[in-house]
Amino acid sequence: MAALLWLLIPVAAAGIAAVYASWATRNRKTGDGAELAGYERFREAMQRTHSGSDAL
Repeated sequence: MAALLWLLIPVAAAGIAAVYASWATRNRKTGDGAELAGYERFREAMQRTHSGSDAL
């Protein structure tokens, strides 16, 4: 019976590894639209010239 228990450990580890591998390689749909729009607003804000005093 102890031999079966020692065999169960690597079988369980392989099962856990298979579940993790399938989870890690799943198809993820990321919404980059909001991040890209925020970056575009940031770029536009940095390129704007400010009227008023130019003292730093």
